[in-house]
Amino acid sequence: MTTASAFLGIDCGTQGTKALLLQQDGKTLGRGYAKHDIIERANGAREQDPRWWVDALKTSVAAAMASHPNAAVQGIGISGQQHGLVVLDEANEVIRPAKLWNDTETAPQNEKLLTHFGGPEAWIERFGIVPRTGYTVSKLLWLKEVEPQNFARVRHILLPHEYLNLWLTGNLRAEYGDASGTGYFDPRSRKWIAEVLQWIDGGSGQLVSALPQLITPEDAVGKLRPEIADELGLPHDCLVASGGGDNMMGALGTGNVKQGVVTMSLGTSSTVYSYRDAPAEDRSGNVAPFCSSSGGWLPLVCTMNATNVVTQTVELIGSTVAALEPALQNTPPGADGLVWLPFLNGERTPDLPSARGTLLGVSANNYTQQHLIRAMVEGVSFGILAGLELILQGAAAQTVQLIGGGAKSAEWRQLLADATGATIQVPAEEEAGCLGAAIQAMYACGCAAGDGGSFQELADRYVRVDDSKTARPNPANRDLYRAAMRAYQDALHHQYPETAGSSAT
Repeated sequence: MTTASAFLGIDCGTQGTKALLLQQDGKTLGRGYAKHDIIERANGAREQDPRWWVDALKTSVAAAMASHPNAAVQGIGISGQQHGLVVLDEANEVIRPAKLWNDTETAPQNEKLLTHFGGPEAWIERFGIVPRTGYTVSKLLWLKEVEPQNFARVRHILLPHEYLNLWLTGNLRAEYGDASGTGYFDPRSRKWIAEVLQWIDGGSGQLVSALPQLITPEDAVGKLRPEIADELGLPHDCLVASGGGDNMMGALGTGNVKQGVVTMSLGTSSTVYSYRDAPAEDRSGNVAPFCSSSGGWLPLVCTMNATNVVTQTVELIGSTVAALEPALQNTPPGADGLVWLPFLNGERTPDLPSARGTLLGVSANNYTQQHLIRAMVEGVSFGILAGLELILQGAAAQTVQLIGGGAKSAEWRQLLADATGATIQVPAEEEAGCLGAAIQAMYACGCAAGDGGSFQELADRYVRVDDSKTARPNPANRDLYRAAMRAYQDALHHQYPETAGSSAT
């Protein structure tokens, strides 16, 4: 016996791939997860073999489908970690491991690109975006300079979610949201920037010809290849939607498809973003002026250190993430003067790719495990809250949708509420990327049938808030957190004078 129509949302992240099988009435039918390995080197390299993502997709989908093997899956949506460089040869075979979003080995190449085209202001004026270390474009220049033999073999350039779409359908396609994070896509005109790529390849046209065709949210990438449908146990007529970057799918999965909604993600990196009907205007380049994957724009700020710092810290002191709750309960805002700049992976906002973590203000009074944990959580939080101020351009946030691993901590949620004065809400579906990808699949299937509806209607239907996790601000703590955030900024400017006066901080 088959179930009602169902949809698969798949999220290929840094740590692993997750799958969510969702029935059309909103009922969750199944979930799956498979962990990824990662290649890490001391020079800042962070890489994964794209074939690992395929294996993880198979495993996670099998787990999600296990209890409903005959589910009538109409569509699949893929959410993928942004900025990763996947290069394929003429036979569509992977040439080398993908360099990831948090790869800082390409910082020198990024600086070369910025300088050659006149600096950040010139980039904004000419191309509508300022590439940051970690964006895809610097990886291409790195490949040319460091691995010229591999560069010469490049015939197709894809992002992680696009590579999975290729494996599923055999079609090479891109969409506006994820393309926005490459550094060779103008989010204003929604077109590839040929000039930048031609400078990298010396005008040969190699890179421009390697780009996939751009499609809109209404367009499906295609149907599953029959052999893949059979391998996954899915119908042959199952559509694969355009999908998008993990932040774009997280926006769909939190109802961030209209102006006024703010989403904050505390995952391996932390991001904050808010939908707009028109392109963002930020002359500093500190706000990424990305497109959304729902037809609008999604200005975004990213910091590169979040739950990875938490995990590494608690493991170092022989504890677990459960230690966050008592540590935050038993120490005051500001950690009695202990300040942690948590730049274990360098940093994107502020733009400090070579930065390292720094602990300041250590005293006999605050030299405890619990103070250390609070300082670590505050350091991660204050960095992304500076980004929130940039996104809102001085306005106060009223409500923030919080997702990612950090959203699981009640005390961390309360810290964010007290520090911002905003109500912090947590969606009932923890895997917002998966839910957003499933919603994208529903939308594409509806469009294919001649009745796509709207993303707002789908969000209203499927996005719910877990009221038990809502944190409301305690006004008594607001001034304490303002003082703590000033101390963090002072420490940042002292340690990295180039950030003084920057609106990114």
